[in-house]
Amino acid sequence: MKRVLAAFVLLLPLLAFAQESVDFDRWFVDRTLRVDVYHTGDAAGEFYTIDRIIQEGPWAGNPRRLIAPFELGRYLLRVRDAASAALLHSKGFDSYFGEYKTTEPAAKGIKRTFSESLLIPFPKKRVRVEVLLRDRQNRPQPLFAAEIDPDDMYIIREKAAPASGTFAATDVLVVEPLKYGPAADKVDLVILGEGYTAAEADKFRADLARFTGTLFSLEPYASLRDRFNVTGLLKPSAESGCDEPSFGSFKSTALGASFDSFGSERYLLTEDNRAWRDIAGRVPYDAVMIMVNSPRYGGGGIYNLYCTFTSDNQWQQYLILHEFGHSFTGLADEYYTSAVAYNEFYPAGVEPLEPNITALLDPKNIKWKERLTRRTAVPTPWEKEAYEKMDRAYQKRRQEMNGRIAAAKRGGAPQDEIDALQAQSEEMSRLNGLDTDAFFKRSRFNGRVGAFEGAGYAAQGLFRPMLDCLMFSRGKRPLCRVCERAVAGAIRAYCE
Repeated sequence: MKRVLAAFVLLLPLLAFAQESVDFDRWFVDRTLRVDVYHTGDAAGEFYTIDRIIQEGPWAGNPRRLIAPFELGRYLLRVRDAASAALLHSKGFDSYFGEYKTTEPAAKGIKRTFSESLLIPFPKKRVRVEVLLRDRQNRPQPLFAAEIDPDDMYIIREKAAPASGTFAATDVLVVEPLKYGPAADKVDLVILGEGYTAAEADKFRADLARFTGTLFSLEPYASLRDRFNVTGLLKPSAESGCDEPSFGSFKSTALGASFDSFGSERYLLTEDNRAWRDIAGRVPYDAVMIMVNSPRYGGGGIYNLYCTFTSDNQWQQYLILHEFGHSFTGLADEYYTSAVAYNEFYPAGVEPLEPNITALLDPKNIKWKERLTRRTAVPTPWEKEAYEKMDRAYQKRRQEMNGRIAAAKRGGAPQDEIDALQAQSEEMSRLNGLDTDAFFKRSRFNGRVGAFEGAGYAAQGLFRPMLDCLMFSRGKRPLCRVCERAVAGAIRAYCE
């Protein structure tokens, strides 16, 4: 059974473009149906309830590829014709709750509720909307189902105020740094500004231009630049920045972004699903980034939901590219020495779905078999012990420094003292990056594709394709060859 699953994952890119197409014009109109739901539960169980249903603007997705080629993520969205049960649309995704249920509070039975949204093309006839949850063996199980009548009088059909290039006409500023064609033929990327005041609109424009350039400086985005439309949207915040609970700092912002998500001090997310959806929904979007106006290192990415990154950190290039790898392509974190809030994020003995990590249950048929470097052993005996000694020593120093900064901020220390601590922390981070680069350049396995143990937050039992990658360590580095191929496949799925 394990070998069958591994083979299936390997074949996903090949199956992607062989699936039978669905005639968009027969089943749908060119609008978006947004189903807002509440997702409630803990580690032991979960359920959905419908909050509201909204008609939004044109459908951003590829009308020629309504059945998703890559069903990654913990959850699967499926839309069926209510009368015939024909499958009309599908998509894999992850969610804020999906991450919460792997945390210690959820394991202790503390139930929480999060707002989420399901987006589907607006149907012409009654449809059945289903959500399936993967069990611990990655087998899809029914979680939620509801029939939706497109003529239901309670579907909200309000028209949002049009976005504008200035603040004169609306409270949302729109900037289009990149536009190559109709939404149906491109990856429609929306970058939402968070923690920018109205007086910082010019900074938002400058940051948007800078990060758009950063994204398309890396392969395969650079070569496939013309497959994208990029739109920046800004609803001004009352204050600059975002919440930093561990520092005792809270700001009034448009999207409610916050550090310390799930107890991890650098994990930056927002729980205010309604707020960012209402803004993003003013234009067609396939993918969403949230650009947070902050100098602090932090970010996050959830598959087919959104990614976040801060605007003014020395690792800003890494942040946007790494986090977008999670949210757009479903790439896994390859690092494993940093502290995270998750408990057994990847169950032992089960092949992960992500294209860039493996449990190596069938070494002869590893999912990136065709990319392996000749005469490279699988698993690959890299300098693991020496790396762990170096990096864990740094992680200990980093946590101690974060504690000192938090204590200083919460204790009302003078600003020059706080600034000095933060500068010391940034320098420590920079030097660690240099040490990491030098370590891997000395390795005899540098540049080889193999199976390197240590990935997905686990020191043992999970393997990554190459020694280093943008999904493994910080810095100005490329995606590994396996990740680059996965990103290119995701881009083409929206356009071909």
